[in-house]
Amino acid sequence: MQKSQNKPQKISTFVRNIEQLTFVRAVRGGLVNMIPVLIIGAFALVFRFLPIDGYRHFIETFAGGVLDKIFLYVNSATFGVLSVFMTYSISRSYMKVKADPDTVNGGAVFASLLAFFLLAGAFLDDFGSVQLGVKSMVLAIVAGLGASALYLKADRFFRRRRTYLFSPGADREFNRMLASFLPILVVAVTFGVLNTLILHISHAESIHALYIRAMNALFSPGGENPGFFKGFFFVLVSSVLWFFGVHGSDALEGVMDTYFKNGLENGAILSKEFFDCFVLMGGCGTTICLLIALLAFSRNRAQWRLGLTAAFPMVFNINELMVFGLPIVFNPIMLIPFLTVPLACYSVSYLAVYTGIVPHIANTIDWTTPILLGGYKACGIRGLLLQLVLVLIGVAIYYPFVRLLDRESERNSREHFSMFMDFFREHEQDLQNKRVTDLDNVYSDVAKSLCADLRDGLSRHMTLYYQPQYHYDGRCVGVEALLRWKHPVHGILYPPLVIKLATESNILARFEEAVIEKALSERPAILAKFGPDVKLSINVTGGTIATPRFIQFCRKLNEQSPFKGKNVCLEVTEQTALDLGDGTREQLNELRRMGLLLAIDDFSMGQTSLHYLKDSVFDVIKIDGSLVRGLNTSQNCREIISSITTLSRSLSLPVIAEFVETAEQREILHEIGCDSYQGYLYSPAVPVE
Repeated sequence: MQKSQNKPQKISTFVRNIEQLTFVRAVRGGLVNMIPVLIIGAFALVFRFLPIDGYRHFIETFAGGVLDKIFLYVNSATFGVLSVFMTYSISRSYMKVKADPDTVNGGAVFASLLAFFLLAGAFLDDFGSVQLGVKSMVLAIVAGLGASALYLKADRFFRRRRTYLFSPGADREFNRMLASFLPILVVAVTFGVLNTLILHISHAESIHALYIRAMNALFSPGGENPGFFKGFFFVLVSSVLWFFGVHGSDALEGVMDTYFKNGLENGAILSKEFFDCFVLMGGCGTTICLLIALLAFSRNRAQWRLGLTAAFPMVFNINELMVFGLPIVFNPIMLIPFLTVPLACYSVSYLAVYTGIVPHIANTIDWTTPILLGGYKACGIRGLLLQLVLVLIGVAIYYPFVRLLDRESERNSREHFSMFMDFFREHEQDLQNKRVTDLDNVYSDVAKSLCADLRDGLSRHMTLYYQPQYHYDGRCVGVEALLRWKHPVHGILYPPLVIKLATESNILARFEEAVIEKALSERPAILAKFGPDVKLSINVTGGTIATPRFIQFCRKLNEQSPFKGKNVCLEVTEQTALDLGDGTREQLNELRRMGLLLAIDDFSMGQTSLHYLKDSVFDVIKIDGSLVRGLNTSQNCREIISSITTLSRSLSLPVIAEFVETAEQREILHEIGCDSYQGYLYSPAVPVE
């Protein structure tokens, strides 16, 4: 029983250890960075080869074939040079993981590209898109990791010995790049010598040609008879290669031509059409089954969104977005199902054809033909039913691994979120004028993910808590609505963070409108809970309250149910964003004419706060909480609050002190003229129900 309980934990620990390996983090990070290129390339490929009658003729003839050319050009500029993108992205990701601030990361990228071109055979007469596209992905991974690691070691070696080039009088950036010359030279010489030795020993024209030859040699035993076991081994090797980032179809192209390409003409069970139709549904790994399992069972929003994005090209058996975007490559959780599902589909379909349950494939089927349609074209209704059975088998195999992937993603998400919250709380003041989504670290990724969750569940996960406000005589005179946004994984988020992310996502106005609507809808319950005469206060930022959009929003609410007599107050926060020009004053006065009260939040005796009193557009003053906190220890805080209460009496403005936590604070405030309080002395913020 104990062993059974510890098994998931051991799997989780193993996965975590694999994921922490530098090369795995670098490769996966590089693949994630390539998602935009993969999406564009995948859609260009799909639209160029849609297997619809008359479609190909249309795009080849319309306006002189301009559509076909556009799709060709875009595909050539993405998948056609995908290995170059991969080299750059992995090198950049590796340096992000390993480099120190003094390292010239751009030098590592150039060194990696140089190493890749050496390995890919840039010296060949026919060097071109064949060597630069998906067929050289393994070389891109080797160059991106190997050259970056070597560059980093060489850079640190020369820096320790202060052996680097320097040009007096040149700007700093020029000298930084000049300092990368020797490390790049080390990479160039090392990979040049290595490439020369390998080609000399193997008598191959390039590294790419060498591993193609090696793949062909694997299948030479057993002669040219394409029996069950040779086909089984073909599927296994192809899947293993894909898992490690190698284009399996290219690496085994010679094997396909030798053993399976003519199977259709010879009446054999195994043929290219057999693999395309019954094994490579959705692409390598039979990933159409993974797609269905993700969309049906995954609770991870990011993975679900990726599945939706990848769905269209995968219907046409183009799965690079899923393979490199999830990613499947170097993902230990996906290894077992990625290998097992195509082998299971191969075995079941081979048995079905061998026993006569499904007839031999008699028609040529285009590799982009969607599932079910392909099965029907190949073997009629029985071929279609066979594909359905294979999909059910594949989904059943992928299902537990999708759930495991969810758990691991959630664990990673929690860890990163915890680190992010510690960082945000520690640097909250410093981040006021910075965008957390633009930070060059993992915190930016967490912030962007939270922003996406905010947009998706703006109102759905929003709740309001209400903190009561009491008079000195014990009467509850008001409540302040305080936002609580409950994340489906991380629980209630820190409110200042929610406002910060909503601002950066350009949804703050929508958020504040949703808060006001919810607070107004809960007003009957508020009155029943706290008293019939309480004032309902709702926070609105200075950047929102005087905008035409917000005024129009309030007009609409006022037309539906007039504000007059409801005792609703808008508390203006972040007053520095509020410019009290003539137009702004008129808009604020319009809000007051509707029946809304206006309060200044966090009021002090500073010039900014005093500026808002001269035009008499505010009805309530809330004292800055930092002044209240300092009452017990600072005579200056007492004097400032006393000045505020004296000023407010002369202007006939009520004053509320927040963050009142002790009876001693309340008594001091009473002595200096403040008789309305909000804070933990009376109550924390509570839900209305």
